[in-house]
Amino acid sequence: MFKGVLLGFMAFAAYAFSDAFVKSLRGSLPAYEAVFFGATLGLAALPFIKGGGDRWREVMFAQRQGLWLVRAVASAVGSIAAVIAFTALPMAEAFALIFLLPIFVTLLSVLVLKEHVGWRRWSAVVAGFVGVLVVLRPGFRVLGVGHLAAIICGLAGAISMIALRLAGPHEKRITLYGAGMVGSALITGALMLADFRWPQPGQWLLLLGYGLLAAVAAVLLMLATQKAPANHVAPTQYSQMVWAVLLGYVVFHDRLDWPMAIGIAIILGAGLFTFVREEQVTQWWKRVRML
Repeated sequence: MFKGVLLGFMAFAAYAFSDAFVKSLRGSLPAYEAVFFGATLGLAALPFIKGGGDRWREVMFAQRQGLWLVRAVASAVGSIAAVIAFTALPMAEAFALIFLLPIFVTLLSVLVLKEHVGWRRWSAVVAGFVGVLVVLRPGFRVLGVGHLAAIICGLAGAISMIALRLAGPHEKRITLYGAGMVGSALITGALMLADFRWPQPGQWLLLLGYGLLAAVAAVLLMLATQKAPANHVAPTQYSQMVWAVLLGYVVFHDRLDWPMAIGIAIILGAGLFTFVREEQVTQWWKRVRML
């Protein structure tokens, strides 16, 4: 159990450093091009994820192909939005808005899965959006495309999670992972055909860090869920905020004021509470192979 949770912390630390690498590009490449190379490099994790009885065709061909396509599109949209958000915003602020994902999952659970949501989870939803207002302070600060992109990333992640809930019990890990990586690579590869720019040597190093660290994180997360239940591993995702604050302060010289820090705390608290309640009510970890 301890090893699984520790591997979870290591996985999300690797994800945070991966995001720091793509932020270091500072918009010097189109977001979809960065995602293409990141997703292509992320395919390096496939040999480690592939099980003994898995076939390579299962990376792209699923038992429920429609849900595979939903996850592929959501992953591509979310990844592009994440790159834009990290480029335009301080890391902690971008993560705070992206961490609206559990709130969006609750809303989609009602709309799509027809799940019953009690007053506690609705209270967390309201608190999460209050936290967003505190962070954004509309009317008191300039809002930009980065804020919109971060929220879109959280929404896309929630759509992917709902599709994962529906497909997870029927699909293999290699299929679930392939939807995110192959889907993102194909969609962003098509987008960059109109205006492709060869990365410079320094940009290649940043892209390598972005893609390979994400691949390492995926393998660590898989190992984590083999050693501990997914419901114990998933909350370690919130450690990314610690890394976001540290990396933002040390590497990018980001500064957080008190209202933003309070808003971030509200969003994280609401998201974590929502996760705990969803765990108790839906027992999703018993129905989904987490990856």
